[in-house]
Amino acid sequence: MGDLFEFLLFAVPITAVVGGAIYASRRKISSLRLALAEERGANRTAQIANEKSALEERVRVLERIVTSRGYTVAEEIEALREPPGNAVSDAGVPINLDRKEKA
Repeated sequence: MGDLFEFLLFAVPITAVVGGAIYASRRKISSLRLALAEERGANRTAQIANEKSALEERVRVLERIVTSRGYTVAEEIEALREPPGNAVSDAGVPINLDRKEKA
């Protein structure tokens, strides 16, 4: 029984010190992971904000293009809706396929 007591007398403090060191290191790793995740989240938020600003600027430019020629765009859309039978049939140079040209 004396040998067991001496073993426990040395083993318990050593186990406590090693266990405490492991616990402290795991806690520090956990806090570093949390800080890294927050930093990545902040970076992603900034990236999304930049992309949003760029898209808003593109939409403004497109709105300016459409509204500056608003009436003609509407006419072009209506022209596309007309059936093909209403198109002008004499829109080019007539080709005479019966006459053969000499080269």
